[in-house]
Formats: sequence, C-alpha cells, structure tokens
Amino acid sequence: MQSMADEPARLRIVSFAIHSARGVIRDRSTRRRVMFVVVLVAMFMLLFGTTFLQPFLSPPEHRGWFMLFWFACAWLTLTALLLAFFDILTLRAQERSARKSLRDKLERD
Repeated sequence: MQSMADEPARLRIVSFAIHSARGVIRDRSTRRRVMFVVVLVAMFMLLFGTTFLQPFLSPPEHRGWFMLFWFACAWLTLTALLLAFFDILTLRAQERSARKSLRDKLERD
C-alpha cells in the first residue's frame, strides 16, 4: 500500500511533465529544436541498432531487448512526426490569421 507522502511527489512530477510539454508545444523554436534532437536520436538508434548493437538485439536470443529498443526508436520517430504535423498546423493557422488581418487592414484603407 502506498503512503500519502508519495502522492504529492507524484503530482509534482505529473505537473512538471504537463508544463514541460506545454512549453515545448507552444514555443516554435523550442518545438523545432526538440524535433531536431528527437530525429537525431532516432537516426542514431537506427544506425546503432542495425550495426553495432545487432548482436545484442538479435530477436531469437534477446527478444525483450529487441522489442524494447525498436519500440523506443519507433516512439521517438512518431513523436517527431507528430511535432512536425503540429508545427505545420500552427503555421497554417498563423498564415490564415495574417491573411485575414491584412485583408481587414486593406478594406479599412
């Protein structure tokens, strides 16, 4: 059974994770920096998984490590893909807003 002292620590971790994710999502330069790092890590995992680490990730002998490693690589790739998709959506929204603002300004003049 868990004690009540563990509850606030867990809530702080969850709160920190939520605020960090919001910060990454809202700031364009941070989001793009995170996308770059995540893609870079996924590429290095792909390179190392197919070359140097291949004996340790052999599916017949090390099924668990194989699945964990490639799941982590896929997770990082999916994260980068979703961040890129979100970046495209925010750019389109900003472009639409700028176009509307310019149209309104031209109509007033």
